[in-house]
Amino acid sequence: MGQLFKNRFVQAIFISALFLQVGIWVRNFAVLLYVMEKTNGNPFAVSMISVAEFAPIFIFSFIGGTFADRWKPKKTMIWCDVLSAVSIFAVILALVYGTWKAVFFATLISSILSQFSQPSGIKLFKMHLKEELIQSAMSIYQTIFAIFMILGPILGTFVFQQFGIDVSIAITGVAFLLSAAALTLIPADHSMERETKATSLWQEMKSGIQYVLAKKELKLLGICFMAAGLAIGLIQPLNIFLVTERLGLHKENLQWLLMVNGAGMIIGGAFSMVFSKSTPPQKLLVLGMLANAIGMSIIGASTVLWITLIAEFVCGFFMPSIQIGINTMILQNTKADFIGRVNGTLSPLFTGSMVVTMSVAGALKAQWSIVPMYEIAAALFIIGLLFIVPLYNKNVPKIWKFQKMEHNLL
Repeated sequence: MGQLFKNRFVQAIFISALFLQVGIWVRNFAVLLYVMEKTNGNPFAVSMISVAEFAPIFIFSFIGGTFADRWKPKKTMIWCDVLSAVSIFAVILALVYGTWKAVFFATLISSILSQFSQPSGIKLFKMHLKEELIQSAMSIYQTIFAIFMILGPILGTFVFQQFGIDVSIAITGVAFLLSAAALTLIPADHSMERETKATSLWQEMKSGIQYVLAKKELKLLGICFMAAGLAIGLIQPLNIFLVTERLGLHKENLQWLLMVNGAGMIIGGAFSMVFSKSTPPQKLLVLGMLANAIGMSIIGASTVLWITLIAEFVCGFFMPSIQIGINTMILQNTKADFIGRVNGTLSPLFTGSMVVTMSVAGALKAQWSIVPMYEIAAALFIIGLLFIVPLYNKNVPKIWKFQKMEHNLL
């Protein structure tokens, strides 16, 4: 672990992630609470926040992944953060001189740019780290996100309630600039044995799809992505109504459910760091999918706060298993030259499915209660799990066999 933290890339990418999470959480909660105020809690308006965040992922992810394989990843990430900051400051002007609906623009532009930045970030992990360090680095990286599952809602709610939407958006812009500054500390991009023959953008996009279709592991992972996307999209826009309707609490109390979920993610991330040394990523993914299906079904059915909180904790505890398992499986089963395109092919399957159910979540909520929507989401997680089971004991890389043997000897 000491070797990992001494790595210059790890230091820079983690600092960047900290600033980025500050900006994202302040923005997300400010926009959510602001729209709730302006629309008196209109379910359609609230669900459109999520659509603004995830619809561009479906549209731009494949294009962004292809360009991530063509461009230098470090420069790509820096420019994406800078342009995100510029768009955020433009939103402030729109709020002052235009309409409150400009807050959707802040989420929209950042989401588009993230489709160029995110696959570049994954490529940097493979570029700058040895294979045996990647899963540990991913575990710590996910723990940062987990910490902000606790701190983020508190920070976002506090900033909005104390300073309002203008200051909240400004803080987001500054945080993105600081993230870009941290990324400049990453060592210079270097060659990853990319093929030198000239190809068109369309040819590279086509070859990326063919690469995914040719690998069983990636195809099954894609189907799992679709099922999980449909499930998460169905319930994510409605979390706030879970608080106000099922539990009978004020909307601001959403932060406490997210905090418990985040606490579970932190503890689960620590466990994942320990067991990832001897556990193949597909097993982590299966365990995480099953636990989240069970937890999600309990959350939907519960009207008792402490039961809901326990279920939120369980979902959070096993979420790092899903995230670490997915990212590591992509890196293990993909050549460096195709990382951006594979990510750009699989991500739209997830986010596109998410956008579909997000778009109808508000309308379905008006017709049904929240309970059947959570139960359907849990069933979709089980369906996704079934497609990963064939990989459970298959094709374990030598590195895992070696690490498991080393672990048993110790």
